[in-house]
Amino acid sequence: MLTQVSQGYFQPDVGGENIPVAQGELSDLAGDEPLFKALYQWFLDSGGVYKLAFGPKAFIVVSDPVVVRHLLKENAFNYDKGVLAEILEPIMGKGLIPADLETWKPRRRAIVPAFHKAYLDAMVAMFGRCTHETIRSLDALTEGNPQAMTDMEEVFLSLGLDIIGLGVFNYDFKSINKESPVIKAVYGVLKEAEHRSTFYIPYWNIPITRYIVPRQRKFRADLEVINDCLDGLIARAKQTRQADDVEALQARDYSKVTDPSLLRFLVDMRDADLSDKQLRDDLMTMLIAGHETTAAVLTWTLFALMSNPDVEAKMLEEIDSVLGDKTPDLEDLKKLPYVRAALAESLRMYPQPPILIRRSLADDVLPAPLNGDPAGYPIGKGADIFISVWNLHRSPHLWKDPNVFRPERFSEAHSNPGFNGAWAGYRPEAQGSSIYPNEVAADFAFIPFGGGSRKCVGDQFALTEATVAIAMLLRRYTFRFAKGPGDVGMATGATIHTANGLKVKVSRRQTEGAGAANRPALARASA
Repeated sequence: MLTQVSQGYFQPDVGGENIPVAQGELSDLAGDEPLFKALYQWFLDSGGVYKLAFGPKAFIVVSDPVVVRHLLKENAFNYDKGVLAEILEPIMGKGLIPADLETWKPRRRAIVPAFHKAYLDAMVAMFGRCTHETIRSLDALTEGNPQAMTDMEEVFLSLGLDIIGLGVFNYDFKSINKESPVIKAVYGVLKEAEHRSTFYIPYWNIPITRYIVPRQRKFRADLEVINDCLDGLIARAKQTRQADDVEALQARDYSKVTDPSLLRFLVDMRDADLSDKQLRDDLMTMLIAGHETTAAVLTWTLFALMSNPDVEAKMLEEIDSVLGDKTPDLEDLKKLPYVRAALAESLRMYPQPPILIRRSLADDVLPAPLNGDPAGYPIGKGADIFISVWNLHRSPHLWKDPNVFRPERFSEAHSNPGFNGAWAGYRPEAQGSSIYPNEVAADFAFIPFGGGSRKCVGDQFALTEATVAIAMLLRRYTFRFAKGPGDVGMATGATIHTANGLKVKVSRRQTEGAGAANRPALARASA
């Protein structure tokens, strides 16, 4: 009944008559566990491709690398973002995530060149400066207080917001030290996006609700605050525009450029789309998507390290030997293979997001999954598909000891002989020039940033940001659960959140060079 009321129509047959149907109850989704955990149990019972039906609405849940490779790479242009685009369009407009294919193609061509090596070099230095601001706030917290406590999820959210502000549109939120109206508006929009992704009835599509429902009125007000801020930044960038070819923009000396932001690149690019609406949509997409996801990666990495002291000890040994008291640069990050592997392992066990959403634009045949019908599964136009990244990353068919946090796995080749070569397995040497494990090395069993043509363009930005932050913070502080890992809990929206915050006891590390010797480094960074 809820489906009929909310959709207003019966969904046409999506095909897949030979797809196993999960034998679950709607009540399975009504408990405290997030949706992706229920999908995991049905995956174990029903296989890598199964159908989940509630009333007339049916979803196809995919947890198989062969089928994922088909959806994301081999036939990617037959699928758009479906329900996700409908949720995000009021927030991100025609930004990269919700954009239709015709809008997406030219925008991706414009944005991808902006993430070039010189830009990333400049960003790594900026990541260090922002992390030093976090260090200052934690130093103040721990000064004379050996039992200092804080919520590191909130700390990481503030750090992530400051980094995105500077890196994307050269705006300093200073959220580590204060909370401005723009910051409040950003968090308000994030909460509304999460609400829309988890609430069954899309009542916000009814025009009158924007005026009579308090949270919808607040959402519109928050959007107006952010849009006014972004419009001002866009106008300022246009006033100082210096148009040039892409190659010339990439050749700028970014160590001396006062504004190395993505916005500056997009505005200065010759023949660029300079419409305020499109630029604002691009910036809003990167602000929302890039801020919360990296904060979630750092939160769950720290959670895993506090739960696995042996892994933490190995990371500290590597960080101390490579960095000492210096702020890392891009070359230093290449010398931290275990730290990078730990971040990848965090993304494997706690993927951000845990579910990718697609909708078929035309009839298709999904290839035979590893343990499924060898004839494959014909599906119809309009079929809604959930790619369960959580299931894929924790599949016992694809990963040895999938529920164990073990960064070493990313330096070891692994395969499943029972699949007769249909899945290539995990091959460290196949990750190419990337210094982080990726979907190519895992043959689509590991997709923390998606894969194929619509893979996240900010993957290297996010990973280097997380590496700098976790290395610098672990070098200086010891973090321990305030109560215990069971008190943290898990919830989901666009990303995996804690249910109760990551409450920790934080103290300064008592190691040679990690205490007083850090103060000159902080002073240099400030200067």
